[in-house]
Amino acid sequence: MLTDNMEEFSAYWTSPKVVLKCVGPKLVPFFKTVAIFFVLATPSPCWFACLIKSLPVLCLCGFVLYHGMSLGEKHAYARRILLGLLFSCIGDILLIWPCCFIWGMLSFAIAHLLYISAFGMKPLNPIAGMVCAIAGTMGCFVLLGGCEGAYVVLIPIYIFLLMFMVWRAVARVQLFEDLWTWTKLCSCGGGILFAISDLLIGLNMFHSPIPYAQTFVMITYYAAQLGIALSVVDSTSIAIISAAHSTDNNHCCQHLGNNSSEKKNVILKPKNEQFYLRPSHRRLKNSE
Repeated sequence: MLTDNMEEFSAYWTSPKVVLKCVGPKLVPFFKTVAIFFVLATPSPCWFACLIKSLPVLCLCGFVLYHGMSLGEKHAYARRILLGLLFSCIGDILLIWPCCFIWGMLSFAIAHLLYISAFGMKPLNPIAGMVCAIAGTMGCFVLLGGCEGAYVVLIPIYIFLLMFMVWRAVARVQLFEDLWTWTKLCSCGGGILFAISDLLIGLNMFHSPIPYAQTFVMITYYAAQLGIALSVVDSTSIAIISAAHSTDNNHCCQHLGNNSSEKKNVILKPKNEQFYLRPSHRRLKNSE
């Protein structure tokens, strides 16, 4: 019976509709600053361009901070995502000046390492790894044809880190083994969109010009960072939401059915990104 309760609680608190209703308003600054960027973006390098280009990612940093941050182990994932967003923000600024392109690549490479550290190596999912390796190899062959100088070495290294990050983002989603949530799907989509955004940059610079390249690059890039930032909801927001409602268990249990006395006597305890349910003290006492 408790297993059924746990599944129903998890289904309620992790449903896209409920979580989006909770976190959606916190994303309003992000969408506003994205709109500002596309309205006011200027092709000439200047500090104003740096500001409006980095503001959306800074808003995502605030979103991650809002959902909890500490030196404890439970926030390790969120800390790494936050650091990855900050290094991405630095990379955004550096890429505005063509002379700083290599330093921008380095900053994004560090961001990918931080995202890889956050996503972890379990589950392994070697099939996804093979697909990412093939895609990365094809990308290298396409881009290296137009590269010269230091880029001949730097581009393959960067593509390796990028596709490794995509692999770890995709590997988190195990559709047929019940090891996925909608926010893991967000990080998966974010990783893939990041690769698409960088591929567009590479093709435009080293292969052949792409019409409206900047627009497509930034749309996919901001969507990628949004998906990755939303993945912190798995590790923090669900626990916060459930804790905020745990003071009124009867209200929560109305979503599970008002006629079940057993469901009304359940206490919700978030722990390690999972939900553990235990009967109340009164119920234990009565059963004895």
